[in-house]
Amino acid sequence: MEHNKLETITNLFEGKEIRSIWDSEKEDYYFSVVDVIGVLTDSKDASDYWTTLKRRLTNDEGSELPTNCRSLKFKAKDGKMRNTDTLDTKGILRLIESVPSPKAEPFKVWLANLGSERIDEVFDPEIAINRAVNYYRRLGYSDEWIKKRLNGIVDRFKLTDIWKDGGIEKPVEYAMLTNEIYKGWSGMKASEYKAYKGIRKESLRDNMTDIEVILTDLGEVATRDIATTEHPQGFSENMKVAARGGQVANDARISYEQATKKSAISNKNALNYQYKDETKQIENK
Repeated sequence: MEHNKLETITNLFEGKEIRSIWDSEKEDYYFSVVDVIGVLTDSKDASDYWTTLKRRLTNDEGSELPTNCRSLKFKAKDGKMRNTDTLDTKGILRLIESVPSPKAEPFKVWLANLGSERIDEVFDPEIAINRAVNYYRRLGYSDEWIKKRLNGIVDRFKLTDIWKDGGIEKPVEYAMLTNEIYKGWSGMKASEYKAYKGIRKESLRDNMTDIEVILTDLGEVATRDIATTEHPQGFSENMKVAARGGQVANDARISYEQATKKSAISNKNALNYQYKDETKQIENK
């Protein structure tokens, strides 16, 4: 069962339908290219426009954007499922920059402003911190919660620094180690935990209850302290330590549940919107 978010990047297109599919493994959306082309241009045939644009991007500009397309099945106007070129979020934003249309200009200005803001943050990191604090405040989080959240981010860096010293380099390895901790105490890897809570790209920790945050912190701190003592080297050794750290948190979870007579794992989230259930199949091509 997939979900179709009611509030997505499609808001940028003034409410016009942009067909999309959520890939829970990659944690990203794939958007129909012809739908975006149809909104951004006055072309009577968005498919023909896309064919011409693909040729220009490939032959004249050497762009890899067309080769990054993924063919997925969407329901067409006639009700039949048909293969359609799609791009992930990053690819769609690159596509918008490549479309020579007045309708695309507001998006290009938005992207330019976004880039300018990020450059400013390089020179003054406090801007990024202020942006995060204000964002959490707008979502209704208390200042006390925000302080704990920022401290948790710093503590997370302490763990990843230990992993780096242990020879961990690839992002996928950091993700797998984190999943091992989660599975150790919750029985779910991060993507499964998100699905259980009904969230997607949102932060898992931002949608946890107090006890879930405590158990997550305990698993990570235990993993960090064990690694600091034993100095595991390589992915395999660090995975074993991560499993032990997760087990420490699981022992605490069992004690909590025995004492409170309730589950430490909740499907609640902090979202003020919902996902609409739809059955959609992603096909790898």
